[in-house]
Formats: sequence, C-alpha cells, structure tokens
Amino acid sequence: MSGQKDQRVSTKATSIVGLAVMCSRLLGLVREMVIAALFGASKNMDAFLTAFRAPNMLRDLFAEGALSTAFVTTFSRRITTDGDQSAWDLASKVATLTLVFMSAMTLLGIIFAPLVIGILAPGFPAEKVALTIQLTRIMFPFILLVSLAALVMGMLNAKNVFGVPAMASSFFNIGSIVGGVAFCYWLDPQTDWRHPHFGERGLVGLAIGTLLGGLLQLLVQLPSASGVGFRFRFDFNWRDPGVRTILALMGPATIAASAVQVNVAVNSGFASSLGNGPITWLNIAFRLMQLPLGVFGVAIATVTLPLVSRSAAAGKTEEFRGALAHAMRLVMLLTIPSAIGLIVLAQPIIAMIYQHGRFTIGDTTQTAAALRFYAIGLAGYAGVKVLAPAFYALDKRHLPMIVSLISIAVNFGLNWLFTFHLGLGHRGLALSTSFVAISNFLLLYGLMRRHTGRLETGAMLASLGKIAIAGVVLAVVCWLAQHFAFPDVTRQPEWKRISAVGMTIVLGGSAFFATAYLLRIEELHEVVILLRKRLKF
Repeated sequence: MSGQKDQRVSTKATSIVGLAVMCSRLLGLVREMVIAALFGASKNMDAFLTAFRAPNMLRDLFAEGALSTAFVTTFSRRITTDGDQSAWDLASKVATLTLVFMSAMTLLGIIFAPLVIGILAPGFPAEKVALTIQLTRIMFPFILLVSLAALVMGMLNAKNVFGVPAMASSFFNIGSIVGGVAFCYWLDPQTDWRHPHFGERGLVGLAIGTLLGGLLQLLVQLPSASGVGFRFRFDFNWRDPGVRTILALMGPATIAASAVQVNVAVNSGFASSLGNGPITWLNIAFRLMQLPLGVFGVAIATVTLPLVSRSAAAGKTEEFRGALAHAMRLVMLLTIPSAIGLIVLAQPIIAMIYQHGRFTIGDTTQTAAALRFYAIGLAGYAGVKVLAPAFYALDKRHLPMIVSLISIAVNFGLNWLFTFHLGLGHRGLALSTSFVAISNFLLLYGLMRRHTGRLETGAMLASLGKIAIAGVVLAVVCWLAQHFAFPDVTRQPEWKRISAVGMTIVLGGSAFFATAYLLRIEELHEVVILLRKRLKF
C-alpha cells in the first residue's frame, strides 16, 4: 500500500510539474514563432541557432544533465541520512564550485569560439562562420546563469518543491521574447514595423535577450530557495565527502551526456552541408517534439528522481521498483498518443504556429517532414529521461555511460545511411535521432531489469497493448479530420488553421483517452481520480 501511495503522490506532483512545464514550452513556442516570423529559415537564423547550440550543449552536459542528476541524488541522500543542515552546507559548497568552474568555462568558450563553431558547423561559408562566432561569444555566459539556476532547481526538487523551478524556464522565455525583440529593434531600427527585415545587428539583439532570459530563470527561484532554508555562503571546502560523491557521479554522467552532445554536433555537421534552411527546420521540429517530452517525460523524471533516490538510500528496493515501473508506464501513456498526433498532424500544426512573416509554405513542408521522423522516437526519449537517472540512485552510474557511448557509433552510421546513401536529407538526421533514442531506451530497460530482478514488465506490455489500440482510434480521428475538414491548411486563413487544428486535437485526444479509460488502463484511472479530487466531484 505504501508503494502505491507514493506512486499516487508522484502522479499528483507530476501533474503540477507538467502544467508548469507546459506553460514554459508554450512560451518557448511563442519565442520560436516570433524569431521565425522575424528572420525565417535564413542563413542568419542558421547562424543564431548554431551559436546558441554551443552554450546550450554545455547546459545539457553540465547544468541540466550531469550536475543536476548527481546533485539531486546526493542532496536527497544527505537529507535522509544527515538532516537538512548538513544538506544545506553541501549545497553551498557545490554552488561555490559551480560558480568558479562555470565562470572559467565561460571565459574559455569566449576565447575558443572559432574552434567550437568549426566543429559544430564545418560546412558554413566564411561570412556565416564570422557571424556565428560573434553571436557565440555574446551568448556563452548563458551557461553560467543556467548552471546556477539548475542547481537551485535541484535543491527545490529535493525538498519536494516542484512548481516554481518548473516555471523558472518560463521566465527564460519571457526574458528572451521581450528583451530579444526590444534589443532587436533598438540595435537594428526598422522603418516598416509590419514587414521588418532584420540583419546581423538584429541577431545581436536576440543574443542579448537570451542572456536576460537566463538571468531571470535564476533570479525567480531564489525566494523559494530561501523559503525552504537555503542560505548561500562561499565555501571552498571541496574535500567534503558529498562534493566528492557528486564529482564521482558527474564523471560517468558527463561522459554519458557528452555522447549525446557528440551526436548533436554530428547532426549539426551533417546539416551544415545541406545548404541554408535544414538547421532551422530541424531545430523547429525538435522544439515541437520537446513540448510533450518536457510536459510529460521531463516532468515525470523530475518527480521520480528524488523519490527513487530516497528509496535506494533507505534500502527500500520494492518501493524503488514500483515507483520506477509506474513512472515508465505513465510516460508511455502520455507520450505515445502525443507522438501519433505529431506524426499525423505535423503539417497543420507547423502551419498554425510558424507560417507567418518570412516563414514560407515550403519551410512548413520541410519542417513537418522532420517532425514526423523525430516523433517516432518520442516515447524512447521520454523513457530514457526516467530510466537513466535511476541508475545513479543505484550507484550503477557506468551503465548509462556505456549505452550513450554506443549511441555515438550508431548515430553516425545511421546519419550517413539515411541522409546521403538513402537520400533523405535533413529527414534522415531526424530519423536516426529517433532510432538512437529507442535503442537507448531498450538497452537501459534491459539493464535495469537485470539489476532490479524484475520491473513489472508484464504490466508494461499489457499497458502498451491497450495504448496501441487507443492510439489507432486517435490516428483515425486525426487522419479523417486532416483529409476532410482541412485538406490544405497551409493556404487557409490563420483563424481557420487555429480552429481546425484545435478542434482536431480536442476530438482526437478525447477519443484516445475515452478508449483508454474503457480499456481500464490503471495509470489513466489514477489521473482521473486525482482530477476528481482537485475539482471536488
């Protein structure tokens, strides 16, 4: 009973995080819409996205990857074994170390920006390279700001405060939108406000707005951190056993995350040789795929990690297995229908969101093609988000590292096969990314099952079978709507796009969840019970 109770608490917390992340991702879409409308899928936009990729890769590598996982695991254990005060002392030591290390990393990034861009975009011509280097140097301090923000987020999550840190990235998007557009117009004034045509100076404004967003993401969490007891003080005693444990966990985690970033760099290198546009098409498609990934996959992983860390520290193996298996079934229930919807409705969704200003019908078609292939791997991506951190709670940190290293060779080979040998172009890069995500999940699931003895695989397969049946209903509803209600949505007025796509999503989602409820999928019934309690009926 206690394990089930903890799982339902996890479901409740997940709903809070999911709503907060949904708000953040929707604001992220607004940010992408604004940028796409102002710059389109141009060489300048390719340069901006590649420049932001450099510090953003380090964010995934250190801040929201290795550092966050290692810190939350160790911090949660310290609370369980030594109490709050010892945990807060550890937090100050880690915050001091992060401030020093990331400041040095920022300085090195600014100095060696030409080398970084040479690796990320070897196919760029000289003029495009120069612009990309300039933007990279402006945005590199972003890694320092977001690393500190991720550290504070980890503290709050370990103290079961999920809403505020999940909302923090919303303030990044708000700062990026408002500050970016303001600086854009200030540095590159336009005589025609309705049809602006920004150049390189406008991109500099967007880069400054990105830094402003990173600063807001940090500042908005500080009052909540103070509220749960954190008082920062400089502490250079890095010989603390907790700091050593975090660094020991970060080693394999960094290698694992670096493998992911190597895959990103390889994909970027392939895309840079395909001309102007593919980098932007792939970026927009990946961002859309990340909306359900963040709302469901990241939200569930965020709530699950502190729970399984405490269970592992207390030696409650049964509770660990139950919570992890429950989280994976919940991930599949929410991401598989999202993937089906994105595959069937890719073109109308992109037309509705992005087809404005300088983003053309042709851009919509190419981006939709990439989105369909990215969506294939959505459930695999989300499953990895939940599974990989659980290995660190079990002190099996080398296993995700090995799986990630294997993915480098698989990704490179599939990129070459799909992109050039089979002639899929940028679509091949998206497809290879999905195959890597699915293979990573299957390998991690097999390894976890081997080390935990069992992982409720029978319940998982039964749930997947029911989800597949409900998914067929969803696909049929969406397909019928697309082919009969709005057969050529890319050429319809904007209000018709919004109403048609919105109605289809509501009908398709309702059909899926009604079917899933009738099939008695356990996780859906838990969500319904939670909603009834919230709504008091």
